[in-house]
Amino acid sequence: MPNKEKIRSMFDDIAPGYDAFNHIASMNIDRRWRKKAIREVASVNPGAVLDVACGTGDSTIALAKALPRECRITGVDLSEQMLKVMEKKVASEGLEGRISAETGDAEALRFQGGSFDAVTCDFGVRNFENLEKGIREMLRVLRPGGKLVILELSMPSNPLVRKVYEIYFLRILPLIGKKISGNAQAFRYLPASVVNFPGKEAFTAILRGCGCTRITHKALSLGLCRLYTATYSE
Repeated sequence: MPNKEKIRSMFDDIAPGYDAFNHIASMNIDRRWRKKAIREVASVNPGAVLDVACGTGDSTIALAKALPRECRITGVDLSEQMLKVMEKKVASEGLEGRISAETGDAEALRFQGGSFDAVTCDFGVRNFENLEKGIREMLRVLRPGGKLVILELSMPSNPLVRKVYEIYFLRILPLIGKKISGNAQAFRYLPASVVNFPGKEAFTAILRGCGCTRITHKALSLGLCRLYTATYSE
């Protein structure tokens, strides 16, 4: 399991080069994945959305652009340096009045129960120190009937696609990450965290065990990414 303080320190260290690496790693397909996640969020006509593990704010900004202006959008992340990058991006987009962001722990959110109509987490749950605790916290701050939307990288099930992916993901990307940030350890951890994350059946079972209902799952781009949605009933 990830160690929370090590995760915080790692993301603080790689924050300046994170966006460049992220888009290279996904070959910009991540933007298309986010659009699918945002459609799920929009389906509940939210007035308040929480973006957990928002990082440098790509998902948070995309939500603000796609959802009605009256929708309140909040981002929370462990890493102060990632949030500093996000702050600059939000300002450059002129979205300061639409988005608020703060340092916070996904496993101990400061918000009152039922504060949000939708809670999202894009490419972040695999970094939770305690996965079940983080999911239960996201459900706690979600109103009954609200929607939880999770995007996460995954290992493809097709053997040929998986083999190619492993070569690219486990051998080539760490070299690119090291060149961008100088932190080789971080970019060994990130691919390994995808390999070690529970598969679709196991993760669906975890969601159900945490109290999620109406769970759906979609494989995106040959299973390189998976989109999970669920609702919460008290």
